[in-house]
Amino acid sequence: MHATIEKILDIWHTHFKDETNHYSEFEDSDIEYFVGCLLYNHFHFTKALDTMKTIDLSYDFLESCGESEYEEVLELINSIELESEEEKLSFLQNYLKEARAKYTQDELYLLNRLNYHVEGMAQRYKEDVKVEKVDFEALAQPQKKQPRNPNPLLR
Repeated sequence: MHATIEKILDIWHTHFKDETNHYSEFEDSDIEYFVGCLLYNHFHFTKALDTMKTIDLSYDFLESCGESEYEEVLELINSIELESEEEKLSFLQNYLKEARAKYTQDELYLLNRLNYHVEGMAQRYKEDVKVEKVDFEALAQPQKKQPRNPNPLLR
């Protein structure tokens, strides 16, 4: 794993060893998830969905992660400079692969969710798909019901 990322993880894993810093439902894998979110936000991917340009961090995590630790981590994240979006994507994918390997399936909910978004974005890069804006108003409109086919085998 990248040395800067190892330092970041060490900062927060050390901080959260003290159980008084835990929030309800805290999992060790939350740390890797939030570091992944910070990387995602730092890289400003142009192929991110319009609704996923940034990922919000949980208030519980932000309130518990330590103010000075957060500032130090943010400074370290901002020090990671990669040239192309493809390098940034590869960096994030490798990070997620290594982070996910550390935990059991039961502990991977948040990391898997982030990985799902990153892999969807990777597919858009691979296929050079233009990102389309999600029209929530159109999605909220009632859809016309299709006439029911009288043949039960074709319903």
